[in-house]
Amino acid sequence: MSNPSIRAAGAADIPVISRIYAHAVRHGTASFELEPPDETEMARRQRALLEGGFPYLVAELDGAVAGYAYAGPYRARPAYRFSVEDSIYVAADAHRRGVGRALLDRLIVESEARGFRQMIAVIGDSAQLPSIELHRAAGFRLIGAIESVGFKFGRWLDSVLMQRPLGPGASTMPM
Repeated sequence: MSNPSIRAAGAADIPVISRIYAHAVRHGTASFELEPPDETEMARRQRALLEGGFPYLVAELDGAVAGYAYAGPYRARPAYRFSVEDSIYVAADAHRRGVGRALLDRLIVESEARGFRQMIAVIGDSAQLPSIELHRAAGFRLIGAIESVGFKFGRWLDSVLMQRPLGPGASTMPM
């Protein structure tokens, strides 16, 4: 078993990114979307993030894309401009192979390099223990949960909120 390699994602990765995300939407609670967006919409979302200066990455295992991650705006209002929200999706056949950790570690580095100061994880479903533990191992701390905020697969879902400072965090003024 090889270690995942991480690289910048591009337009050519959209078909596999779309498949990974569609599976997560249809079968999981990491996303609160109910219907997976098509490739055109996924490409639009990727372009918007890249044009906004946010990192967007893919992980490869044995030459095939096994997951992707990106940081995007935490909220749209200007005061939030130094905070990002992370999103990580791993192909179903690549779970428990270090893909999520490699993506998150690189996403943190890439976000710090762009001058972001806080990373927020909004984890869909408090039962997503692997995602919660992944974030905890990467230095995130639990800051709360929003209970029963989503409804999917016939049940109410919580959102778990975790946070990690990036670079100097709030200890200095932003540039």
